[in-house]
Amino acid sequence: MYRAFKRVLRGHPYAVLIGSDCPALRPADLRAAARVLREGADAVFAPAEDGGYPLIGLRRVSRRLFDGIPWGDPQVLARTRRRLKALGWRWQELRTLWDVDRPEDVARLRKSRLLMPRSRPTSGAVRRRARPSGGSLVRSGGSGRTSVRRS
Repeated sequence: MYRAFKRVLRGHPYAVLIGSDCPALRPADLRAAARVLREGADAVFAPAEDGGYPLIGLRRVSRRLFDGIPWGDPQVLARTRRRLKALGWRWQELRTLWDVDRPEDVARLRKSRLLMPRSRPTSGAVRRRARPSGGSLVRSGGSGRTSVRRS
């Protein structure tokens, strides 16, 4: 994550990184994250029920925010909060979300009906509306690769 943020923040005032395993994440969450960063917060998070975060947005980056974090641990966000305090950064947290990490999460996904087709605009139209202006959206895939969308 550090490298993705470092790269994107060279040319943009802020960036938002999302996990690919959070079906509860909505375009409104991306807009809210962009708004928080535009208003001057150094960071924004969407906490996950399991103690991590499926969305992180930053205006600046430090290795200290990510180095040595035991990813997948239920204390990821708590540890990150302590590091933000030590760095003297201001941050906000959005609504708490759930992600898909375990078999029981897949069952929850099926029950949620989030996989059902909807009568909404195409995903491309939703994606265009969700992109924050002036920043970048960085999507992290399970393969370890990232993709960057500039607005």
